[in-house]
Amino acid sequence: MPPPLKTVRGAPSWTFASDCVEASLTRDGGHLAPVRFRTERGVVNPFSIAPWSEEPLAPDTAPILKTLRGDFFCAPFGGNARPWRGERHPAHGETATERWDFVGCETTPSGIEFVTRLRTKVRTGEVTKHILLRNGETNLYCRHELKGFSGPLNIGHHAMLAFPEENGPGQILLSPWREGRVCPQPFESPAAGGYSSLKPGAPFRSLTRVPLASGGKADLSRYPAREGFEDIVMVSSRADAPFAWTTVTFPKAGWLWFAIKDPRILASTLLWHSNGGRHYPPWNGRHRRVLGLEEVTSYFHFGLAESAAPNPLSQAGIPTVLRLRGDRVATINYIMGVVALPRGFDRLKSIRLAGNHLLARSTSGTVARHPVDLSFFQTRP
Repeated sequence: MPPPLKTVRGAPSWTFASDCVEASLTRDGGHLAPVRFRTERGVVNPFSIAPWSEEPLAPDTAPILKTLRGDFFCAPFGGNARPWRGERHPAHGETATERWDFVGCETTPSGIEFVTRLRTKVRTGEVTKHILLRNGETNLYCRHELKGFSGPLNIGHHAMLAFPEENGPGQILLSPWREGRVCPQPFESPAAGGYSSLKPGAPFRSLTRVPLASGGKADLSRYPAREGFEDIVMVSSRADAPFAWTTVTFPKAGWLWFAIKDPRILASTLLWHSNGGRHYPPWNGRHRRVLGLEEVTSYFHFGLAESAAPNPLSQAGIPTVLRLRGDRVATINYIMGVVALPRGFDRLKSIRLAGNHLLARSTSGTVARHPVDLSFFQTRP
């Protein structure tokens, strides 16, 4: 028997839990939020939920915006305004907008596994979503299995964190990366009621010095920042390591959020700074203090047509699509979690993945040791 569907922040959702994590997954689009992590520093609820989630919206509102919250899997990733060889995908794909079917919820000695499935129509295939919660851990183990798909496909996880004022500013640190670029065209148009601050197409080598359109540099290693603007940058991971990671540290609140990926599967990290720069419906200037930390293989947020065609990233040797074969199952593994920080942990200096632990070291020398099962990346269906 499937667990009962309940309306959670305006969306029909399934809720499931381990001893340390309670998660809600929307039926429509498979958006994961709210998620409550019970840590030694208290309950942490890191993900954002759109402020209009319980409001009636205009009939022409894009389906993705009706549910927008937490993390969701995109295939194909991006706006998809242009068709690709006759395929007309919705923004962020059917996986982020259409209705998922419940498959199973299995309790095991180590925790719980929740499984849903979606059969796509624009490009026919089957996507199975697995979310594992393990007892004693404040982690989410996410796996998507793509079956029956052929041809190029750009994909991504679209995690969005909220930065409430009481947490203090968050500090962003990524694993060693190859190159960074600002979105190659203005992300927003003032004529349409949107505003961006970064210099379109600008390359950068450090998150602390990213060119502004008005001159000077912006520090993207701290957030919130640049109130009244929406911006996107993409950082391409180094593929010569088995794992890449993304972190946000809140020293004042006493916790750290992390994501771990295989950079050969999810080649880049797209950072979406959403801080009140959109003044058209349903945004109306109120989507603020949200940061998207989106692990993707894609050409920015443009969609399948732009990602499958030659583009500056692919021409530089950075994958922007996966090449799928119908006779093979493609597996995308991804881990997110929350680390409780010991007293005295200030700015994050480094992350090390060793054995079955994540070791976070601060500039003061304080170390947080967090259990995480990296063998998850070796599992195949």
